[in-house]
Amino acid sequence: MTTSSALDPPSGPARSVLCVGAAVLDTLFRVRSLPTGQGKILPYDMLQVAEGMASSAAFAVARLGGDSSLWGAVGDDETGDRIIADLGNSGIDTSGVVRVAGARSAVSTILVDDQGERLIVPFYDAALHEVVKPVAKQDVSAFDAVLVDVRWPKLALRTLSAAREAGKPAILDGDVAGEGVIEMLAPAASHIVFSQPAAERLTGTTELVGTVRLLKRKFAHAFISVTAGENGCLWFDDRTGEIVHLAAPKVRTVDTLAAGDIFHGAFALAIAESLPILETMRLSSMAAALKCQVFGGRTGAPTRAEVCDALRQWNG
Repeated sequence: MTTSSALDPPSGPARSVLCVGAAVLDTLFRVRSLPTGQGKILPYDMLQVAEGMASSAAFAVARLGGDSSLWGAVGDDETGDRIIADLGNSGIDTSGVVRVAGARSAVSTILVDDQGERLIVPFYDAALHEVVKPVAKQDVSAFDAVLVDVRWPKLALRTLSAAREAGKPAILDGDVAGEGVIEMLAPAASHIVFSQPAAERLTGTTELVGTVRLLKRKFAHAFISVTAGENGCLWFDDRTGEIVHLAAPKVRTVDTLAAGDIFHGAFALAIAESLPILETMRLSSMAAALKCQVFGGRTGAPTRAEVCDALRQWNG
């Protein structure tokens, strides 16, 4: 059993995490099964919520007791107003979100079936990310950790580089991205948590242990982990040179949308709190698993108390 001292936040002010990347207005439809061809499908529930990889991770940080800030971009439209208001009302500092004149805010339509799987149709206006502000180490020095996704690569690279210069953890959400994006960002990161699809795409293998080992060879300077959904997560232990596997908590899956983002947010906060890596991975895994039990994307992110209670009962 994990001790309460390892689970609870450290004393003093809450640790702060800067999240950089996607801010999207998602329309979620809950359906019995995902479509297999053309025709009409009738949902039995729906929700509109502002999320996206970095935004959902920032929400997870806030829910787990950290201070979260978001750097992203929205258009100068009504959708942008809704995204900023929704995220701000969720406890995220959105003062770093840029309003881009003439651009359309990002939107997506998502179908979630009764097995918790989803079909996503996203739209990102390229004009949102055309202009990139300079980022210096003093711009990130007030944060305890930085987490970037792959949706705004140029800003992500500048932020990771500034974080490394400032001596802060520089964490990359290694999700599936455009050609060369991961290869551009990874050298500037201190920690990389890959999704299984991205890891397989980069290594050309589906064997998880081998995938982690190949990624560590490719990015030897960084902490390397791969999340594999119901198959748990794996990471390279830099002390022993071994691959460690943590099984996923067993839950009734309702909605997997944003589970990976919740994992990344929890991971970033735990790293900011200097938790040991095993406790970091347990906290992140449980936060993602508990989210999967709730329909609604990132709105299912659990509180710190909920995660700690579940961890105390989990024989991970």
